[in-house]
Amino acid sequence: MNAPFSSARAERDDLAGSIAGRWAAIHEAGDAVAALAGRCPGAAGDEIHNFPALIREAGEWRCEAAEKGISDLAAMMEAGLSALLAVNSREADPGPAAQALWREFEDARNSILALLPPSGEPEG
Repeated sequence: MNAPFSSARAERDDLAGSIAGRWAAIHEAGDAVAALAGRCPGAAGDEIHNFPALIREAGEWRCEAAEKGISDLAAMMEAGLSALLAVNSREADPGPAAQALWREFEDARNSILALLPPSGEPEG
C-alpha cells in the first residue's frame, strides 16, 4: 500500500540529489565569473547552502521547477563562462561582460530561491 508513496519519495530524492550536484556546480561557475568580474561572490547564506534539502521537502512541482531553473541557469553559465574565458585568453578585459553575467546569475538564482515556500516550511 505504501508503494506509490515510496516510489514518489524515491523519485523526489533522486531529483533532489541531481539538484544538489548541479546547484554546487553553478555556484562554482558563479565563483569563477565573480573572479573575472573582480568581485567577491560573498559567503553563501543558509538558504543558498541548504537549498537542495529545502526544495526536496517543498513539494513535487517546486522541486521540478527548481530542476528546470537550475538546468537553464547551468546552460547560461556554461556558455557565458566559456565566452569569458575566450576573451580572457586573448588578453582582453572580460570585466564588463563578467559583471553582466554575474548580475544575470544572481537574478536567476534569486528566481530559483523564490520557489521555496515563503515560510521555509515543507509543503503539504
